Amino acid sequence: MPSSNTSPPSTTPVSAPAPAESVTPPGPLGSAAYQAELTKIERSMAGGLRALTRVRTTEGLIEAMDGLASSLNTASSQLGETTVTSPLTGVHQVLQARLRVAATSMSGSKSHSVELNARCGGVAYTSEKVQRQLLADLNSAIVALRKLKLRFGSTLPDPGPEPEDMRPSNGDVLVRSGATGIGRLRVTNGTSKDVAVSVVSTGQPPSKPQVMMYIQARKTATISRIGGAYTLYFKSGSDWNPKRRQFSADCSFQKFDQSFGRNEGWQIDLQPTIAGNASTSEVEAY
Repeated sequence: MPSSNTSPPSTTPVSAPAPAESVTPPGPLGSAAYQAELTKIERSMAGGLRALTRVRTTEGLIEAMDGLASSLNTASSQLGETTVTSPLTGVHQVLQARLRVAATSMSGSKSHSVELNARCGGVAYTSEKVQRQLLADLNSAIVALRKLKLRFGSTLPDPGPEPEDMRPSNGDVLVRSGATGIGRLRVTNGTSKDVAVSVVSTGQPPSKPQVMMYIQARKTATISRIGGAYTLYFKSGSDWNPKRRQFSADCSFQKFDQSFGRNEGWQIDLQPTIAGNASTSEVEAY
């Protein structure tokens, strides 16, 4: 009988897969563990906060705000997955809510107003305004945490208090230069914003007015002793800066399309009306 060279197949015992390790979610966090979570949140916000205080351009400011908004939303979501002991429940919910509010204040939907305010008051001013808003949005949560001897918010930038209100009185003449005449201009500001009206001699740029007068919202004032023909410019907004002679927020810049003759009297109503006969155009900041 021929012999067979075939060896029986060998078998190697295979270990059965280890049972999956069950991960028990962490129990409710007490004060010490919760403080550790708060510290992690502040660390996650550190880069965005630094960027916010170091911006030099409008684009950089918007980018810093968007990055910080993302960090704030992420922090709120992470806290939403965390359970805490009953003494911390209330402040835990407040913190989540205020982080979401702060994220909304920093979101890209604010880009237009940020660009506008940076054009008015400058990037540094607008950044400080954003920082104050961040503090205001988170303040109630910070105070509530402090009452429980929990620390949060110590790394937030503090640009100091709002600048002192420098709003001029109605009818204040801010600039008067050049020749004078017998021209008069009565201006009624029917809008909800203060305006600075500039009488600009024909051929001159709006940055060199013959007269600039401040007119508060819903009030009337008269500019007298106007010399020669002129174009009328006006800018509106809030937070008047006397050094720049500009509004620092919510600003707009316009001029009347028609020119105004020498030694004439005019009456202007800045409130748009259907029956109005004077068109205006937007102009560059001045």
